Amino acid sequence: MPDRLVADFIVVAHLAFVAFVVAGGLLVLRWPRLAWLHLPAAAWGAYAELTATVCPLTPLENHFRRRAGTGGGGAGYEGGFVEHYVMPVLYPAGLTPEHQVWLGVLVVGLNAIVYGAVVVRARRRRATIEPPIDPLPRPPDPSGAPPAPPSP
Repeated sequence: MPDRLVADFIVVAHLAFVAFVVAGGLLVLRWPRLAWLHLPAAAWGAYAELTATVCPLTPLENHFRRRAGTGGGGAGYEGGFVEHYVMPVLYPAGLTPEHQVWLGVLVVGLNAIVYGAVVVRARRRRATIEPPIDPLPRPPDPSGAPPAPPSP
């Protein structure tokens, strides 16, 4: 039973990681510092999909599934909640390397769009916060009046 719970936890963590890779950029719109976590996660997710690399969580999960045996449980279907509802989302039937490449392209494309919005937002915010720098400082007016602002 503990091995099955560990395997289930790994699957749920894996699914959460995949969701973070795909949609984490949206969180970065709200919390920009989260980009330090999301960018490496998105890079790994894209790399894994584009190169058909097996995520290290998959063999780890399989290890605990083998140790747990073929236990059942749940009402109305074979296996537990995770096997019935989460596993088909994470490991869909018929997933080919070609599909994985398209998923990788989708991850890169979605995140490029979101990070483009993050950059635009940051530039707008910076432009409203920081006053423009006058490239040509003017000498003080001999009359003592403050210098006039530069004309646009």
